[in-house]
Amino acid sequence: MPGNHPVRSRRSAERKGDVRERAILDTCEVLLAQKGYDAMTVGDVAQGAGITRGALYFYFGSKQEVVTALVARTVEHLWERSRATARADEPRQAIAAAMQRTVDLWNEHGLVMRTAIDLSLTVPEIGKLWSHTADLFVAAITAVLERAGIQAGAAPEQASAMARALCWMIERTFYHASQESREKLQEASATCEHIWLTSAGLTS
Repeated sequence: MPGNHPVRSRRSAERKGDVRERAILDTCEVLLAQKGYDAMTVGDVAQGAGITRGALYFYFGSKQEVVTALVARTVEHLWERSRATARADEPRQAIAAAMQRTVDLWNEHGLVMRTAIDLSLTVPEIGKLWSHTADLFVAAITAVLERAGIQAGAAPEQASAMARALCWMIERTFYHASQESREKLQEASATCEHIWLTSAGLTS
């Protein structure tokens, strides 16, 4: 029927738009590895995605917006991992699985996460995304600590305060390790896992 054609056209355009946006974000991630945020330009991203600068501006208004969208896509994976950690039952297994998921994500998207950390103080949108991600991980770590028998509460020796310290310790440790090698990420994971187990009273 003739009335169906506009619907098909709109859906086709939406799918094409999704493909183009994904190509833009994928190209941005590659360029972060090749050039870094400061040297990368909108023209570079457009060229890598196989579109014109004008077409790119249809989706994003600036390089900063492209990187913000890339960070948003990446932290969705982090949010999934935080939920998996919070749902796990046995604390030792939860901690080991959480650290392995962290290694995997830093191996896959470490440059994006380092860029997010670097820009979090100067780009408000990225700062909010990263702060929200940290809050989710603090909640997940808190849940694991409480299941291990650490008292709930915000005092220094209680679960939520310990979880916040562990969360930021893990972030800093992986941030620096990711600048060196995959082997360093594994070492960082082992260190953080040991500290988390010790904090939970699970090292004996």
